[in-house]
This record gives sequence, structure tokens and C-alpha cells, in this order.
Amino acid sequence: MTNFLRKANDYLSLIKFSHTIFAMPFAFVGFTIAVASDGYVFTLKSLLLVIACMVFARSAAMSFNRIADRNFDKLNPRTAQREIPSGKITLHNAVLFTIASSLLFIASAAMLNNMALILSPVALIIILGYSFTKRFTTLCHLFLGLGLSLSPIGAYIAVTGHFALLPLLFSGVVLTWVSGFDIIYALQDDDFDRETGLHSLPSAINRKNALLVSVFLRIITVSLVVFIGIFMSAGILFWAGALIFFSLLVYQYVIVRPHDLSRVGLAFGTLNGVAGLLFSIFTILDLLI
Repeated sequence: MTNFLRKANDYLSLIKFSHTIFAMPFAFVGFTIAVASDGYVFTLKSLLLVIACMVFARSAAMSFNRIADRNFDKLNPRTAQREIPSGKITLHNAVLFTIASSLLFIASAAMLNNMALILSPVALIIILGYSFTKRFTTLCHLFLGLGLSLSPIGAYIAVTGHFALLPLLFSGVVLTWVSGFDIIYALQDDDFDRETGLHSLPSAINRKNALLVSVFLRIITVSLVVFIGIFMSAGILFWAGALIFFSLLVYQYVIVRPHDLSRVGLAFGTLNGVAGLLFSIFTILDLLI
């Protein structure tokens, strides 16, 4: 039993399950927009299938990323103890896990509707393809943002079977928000990226300028949130959640400096996780009430 729990923990660490908090809340926003629309109702089946799609898609993406980056992870002192380089999980088992997660994602999408099934391979191409973007473009951060931005529109399509503007706008929020904090996260590896030929904004334009790009992306995030609030005639709960969201985004640039990365972990994980979760909760409550 102890060995099973240890192995289960290794796989949860492999896919960074705790980071599900970045995309899952926005999937619930897209789901809520759908079930609150005329002609659609809440069903437990659709909710559970949306959760399954999110879990399996993210598991496939993260495990594939660890497979693709295993040789780089071995060379980087910060990542050398990750599960594949350290031998906690074999490459063979990681590949099998990725394949199984991908197939389960497609199967879950198939049980929702035809549009979800048709788009599921496209989603996989985007979220798996991100893992190679650092080989050829400094815009890799935007590709990560694009992958996670599929959550609100994907959950909406899971219920309705078609696209709509409001969940697409929330996807824009996720895209710019995630891209901005991935730039902050990449500050830790700018020297390593330059030495190994990997691409990132911090390695290409230095830490200070990369942070400025991150700020610019966050300005777009804030602008989109304000536009959404006006577009949907949001109530006080939405605006309260937006204010908390904005405040936590700003605070990240107070605690992270080009020459002081000691609190990158706090800015990347804790603050962004709390910001996205609270904003999503307040938005969902506003939509329902």
C-alpha cells in the first residue's frame, strides 16, 4: 500500500496536479455560462465529463512535456530531480501514461457531443505541441497560454456544441494571464536557456524587458476583464472578484524583480492560483445570481 501511494504521488508530481487550479476554475466559468444560457440545463453527467476532459488533457500535456524535456531537465539543476530524469518514473511508463490520458480525453469528449469529439484532436495538438515551442520561438509562453485558454471555450462547447463570444473572451483572459506568469516563471532559467539554445523571452531580451512584456500582457488581461464585465452587464460580485484578481496580478510585480527571484515560486504558484480561483468563483456566483 505504501509503495502504491508513493508511486501515485510520483505521477501526481509528474503532471503537477496542483497546477490544475490555473485552468480548471475557468472551465467551470465556461460551463456555467453554458448551463445559464437559454435552452441548456445543468446535468451531473456533463459536469463530470468536463472535469474528466480537463484532467485527462492536462495529464497528457504535462507528461508529454516531461518526456520531451527529459534531457534538458537532466542538465538543469533546478529540474534534475523531476520524475523521469531521477528515475522515479521510467520513460516507457511515462509514454504509456501519456497515450492513455490522450485516449481517455478523446473518449470523454466523445461522450459529450460531436463538436467536442471533432475538436478534441485539435486541442491535443495544441497542448502537446507546446512542449516543442521552446526549441524554435521566444513566443513559447503564448503557446502555453493558448493551451490553457481552451478551458472556458472547451467547457462551453462541451455543453452547447457550438462557439460563443463570451467564453471566447474568457479564453482571451486566460491566454494573456497565463502567458504573463509563464514569463515570470521562465526568469529562473534564462541563463540555462541561453547555454542550451532554448528560447524564452528572458533569455532573448533580458529579465527586465521580459517583465515589461509580462506587464503588457497583464494590461491586456485587465482590459479584457473590464470589457467582459461591461459586455455581460456584470453585478457587484463579478467586479469584486475582478478587483481581487487585479490586485494580486499587480502584487506579483512588487515581489519579483529582475535581480531578485527569491519569490518567483510565490508569484507563479500561490498568487496566480488564488487569483484565478477567486475571480472564477466570484464570476460564477455573479452568473448564477
